[in-house]
Amino acid sequence: MEKPVVLFSKSHYKGKEILLVGFTHNSKLYEYLSKYDGIFWSKSLKSFYLPYSRLTTNDLFQYLRKEGYFIDYSALKSKLTSVKNIPLGKKVMLSQQIADKDEYKIESFTKWMAQKRYSENTINTYESMLRIFFRFHFPKSVNEISDSDVLRFNVDYIMANRFSYTYQNQMINAIKLFYRQQGNTTLIPENLERPKRSKKLPEVLSIEEVKSIIQNTINLKHKTLLSLLYSCGLRIGEALKLQIKEINFERRFMHIKSAKGSKDRYVPIPKQMIDLLINYLDSYKPSEFVFEGQNGGMYSAVSARQILKRSLRLSSISKQITLHTLRHSHATHLLENGTDLRFIQELLGHNNPKTTMIYTHVSTTSLDRIKNPFDDFDI
Repeated sequence: MEKPVVLFSKSHYKGKEILLVGFTHNSKLYEYLSKYDGIFWSKSLKSFYLPYSRLTTNDLFQYLRKEGYFIDYSALKSKLTSVKNIPLGKKVMLSQQIADKDEYKIESFTKWMAQKRYSENTINTYESMLRIFFRFHFPKSVNEISDSDVLRFNVDYIMANRFSYTYQNQMINAIKLFYRQQGNTTLIPENLERPKRSKKLPEVLSIEEVKSIIQNTINLKHKTLLSLLYSCGLRIGEALKLQIKEINFERRFMHIKSAKGSKDRYVPIPKQMIDLLINYLDSYKPSEFVFEGQNGGMYSAVSARQILKRSLRLSSISKQITLHTLRHSHATHLLENGTDLRFIQELLGHNNPKTTMIYTHVSTTSLDRIKNPFDDFDI
């Protein structure tokens, strides 16, 4: 029997923002969700719910994925910042069904991505998005969907729900890759156009704010993790996958393997970070990964986000910060200290120099040198 799709959405209940967890009736799923700590069943809402936060949403997502359930979290995606003069469509409801032959094709596609060494996160995201796409078009099957159907999906689902540029672009990526792999269909992947990118700058912390976060992280393991993310500009996935054997303490380098784009790189480690790592490894004695869970194995990203959230609260920093902000801040501070952009590109593992160029817009060093004529006014 096919497992039901679980729908995540936000709502308000008894004056608080909640995460609604919807699905077609299934006793096995009901029993499994009932065991999740902190979740409630509401007779009036006819749904499970729990207090909304990104941390609880991610944790519940992983809990459901362990048992192979598919989650439609599209309703939680960021809304468009401006919707003036944009045709929003008629908001078509999704079917709960996908044709059996399309189920098989999606499963084959995910296996193909796995053997091509796509990341687990990309595989899960594309699989989830393709299920949304084919539920929208049901009863049409893979070979019956055309370019014009994709246009209708963009207008009547993505635009009608005011989903973000990022979500739309990811969806196009998933559809293009899937149909390229299928071949000989009525939909031509090369005809699919991407949305115009909005030019948003990343949030960046000051050096003082980074110091405050690290100083307010008391636990040695937690302090070491946040310090490594900032001092070496790592993505959280790179830090969690890092193995002890991939650190050369004498040369003060680490070997980051199979990073984004399946790209390896060497990253220098500052001396103070080396001292912190040695202290941490001597104290915790992990066996394989630098950061491990209580029962061994790789430390979870959910736990890492909780660490940052706690440290932000203790530091009285109210900015919308993520673990990736530490990487952005590292790159910006390097640029402000005079590091050449080409070196920053290598350190961060960017394939395209345009990606690194974004930090020239965030850095305040060059802006501070501009003499404003208002400074000469006699007020």
